[in-house]
Amino acid sequence: DLTLLGAGFGISRATAYRYRDEGIAVLAAQAQDLHTALKRAADDGWSYVILDGKLFDCDRLTETTVSVKGKTIDAWFSGKHRDFGANIQAIMRPDGLPIWTSAARPGHLHDTSCARELGVTAALNWAAAELDLPALADSGYESTGQGIKTPIKQPTDGKPLAVDNRTYNRLLRGLRWQGERGFAILIG
Repeated sequence: DLTLLGAGFGISRATAYRYRDEGIAVLAAQAQDLHTALKRAADDGWSYVILDGKLFDCDRLTETTVSVKGKTIDAWFSGKHRDFGANIQAIMRPDGLPIWTSAARPGHLHDTSCARELGVTAALNWAAAELDLPALADSGYESTGQGIKTPIKQPTDGKPLAVDNRTYNRLLRGLRWQGERGFAILIG
């Protein structure tokens, strides 16, 4: 709470907010771009990275957009989460440490849409091809390219997945779970 923090240091609430914003601006100016972060991960010897997206709560905004069905909707409202939020994409190392985060995108957008608009999918496919650094992701990133490994979905005819596909999915989940830890680090 910035009001309490400001009071503790004997400064006004407005000054506390200004100092916070100035600190964030300094940190943001020093942040690496996505290609540099991916090159560094490859140079550090990591064999893959993890792509994940998260909806962060935000206040209701008045921005509207047109849905795929042609209706006017709140741009920051996520129908999946039934709440207002900002979609943030992040790239994590295999140990869960975030190496890059995106700018906030409206909550109504799907993870794949955000990743494509921000150039994340193109950068990760480049990293897989040029740096031998594939990305592991959840099924929300299906059909985003050969460099982004996603789980194999259940067949629509109701038949179970083949043993090798189930094994692939289990291995992918076993490696990808650290991406959730990356968001816990960012939030905490």
